[in-house]
Amino acid sequence: VQLQASGGGLVQAGGSLRLACAASGSSFSPYAMGWFRQAPGKEREFVAAVTWRDALMTYYADSVRGRFTISRDRAKNTVYLRMNSLEPEDTAVYYCAAGARPGAIFQARSYFPWGQGTQVTVSS
Repeated sequence: VQLQASGGGLVQAGGSLRLACAASGSSFSPYAMGWFRQAPGKEREFVAAVTWRDALMTYYADSVRGRFTISRDRAKNTVYLRMNSLEPEDTAVYYCAAGARPGAIFQARSYFPWGQGTQVTVSS
């Protein structure tokens, strides 16, 4: 399975972007798909996740809840991250990942594989 992230760019504070992560390969059925981000000089952090196989459940970091929305399209093997009311603090490289397991949805080490990352820059 390979993941391809897209949709990053430069936007002014208060603006919006939508990221997409498309999975290719056979037998794609992870427990969940997630988005993480990494800003310069900081560790990679959890942003949002959505369960894939079963009933829809979504998870968000406190810093993005109410501004970001994660969604899935299982027919297209694609997960989206709609980001509204962007702030300069949201500037980072955003990575999508597949995998996880119950109880470890927030942990980067529970995800594999990872996409290549897409840069999001929010200007003030």
